[in-house]
Amino acid sequence: MALKATIFKVDVSITDMDRNYYNEHHLTIARHPSETDARMMLRVLAFILNATETLEFTKGLSEVDDPDLWQKNMTGDIELWVELGQPSDQRIKKGCNQSNVMLVYSYEDGVFEQWWSKEKNKVWVRDNLRVFTVQAELAEQLSEAVQRHMQIQATIQDGQMWLSIDDSSFEVTPVQQK
Repeated sequence: MALKATIFKVDVSITDMDRNYYNEHHLTIARHPSETDARMMLRVLAFILNATETLEFTKGLSEVDDPDLWQKNMTGDIELWVELGQPSDQRIKKGCNQSNVMLVYSYEDGVFEQWWSKEKNKVWVRDNLRVFTVQAELAEQLSEAVQRHMQIQATIQDGQMWLSIDDSSFEVTPVQQK
C-alpha cells in the first residue's frame, strides 16, 4: 500500500520591507512521505522570501520534472524556478533554461559544503542562478515547531527574516553564495 501525503495548513502573514510586499497567504502543503519536516519548512522559508500572488508550490517530490516552487506569468512562462537542497548540474541547467530566474535554497551543512565545492565552478556561468543557504541549526529548530496547522508571522528587513511560529521565534539570515 502506498503512503499518502500529509496535509499541512499554514497561514502566513508576510511583512517584507525589502520588497515592499505585505500580504497574507493561506497555504495548503502536501508533505510527501519521504520528505522531512526540515525540508518542508525550507520550502515554507523559500515561499516567504519570494512570495507573490502567483508563486505556488508544485507537486515537488511527486513530480520529478517540476521544481519545488515556481511562479508563472499569464502566458504560462516560468518566471521563477525554486529548487531545494543540492540539485544536479542537469537540474540546474533545466531550471535556468526554462525560467527567467532560478533560485536554490539549502541548509548550510556538510552536505551543502561538499556539493558546493564540486558544483560552484560549473554553475558560476549561469547568470540567472542564485544560491542561498540558511543556518544548519535552523533545520532542527523549525522541525520542532511543525504542526498540522501553523500560524506564521514573517518580517523581512535588510536581508534578515524574523519568524514567529505559534509560540516560537526564529531569526533567519539567508546567505547568498552566488
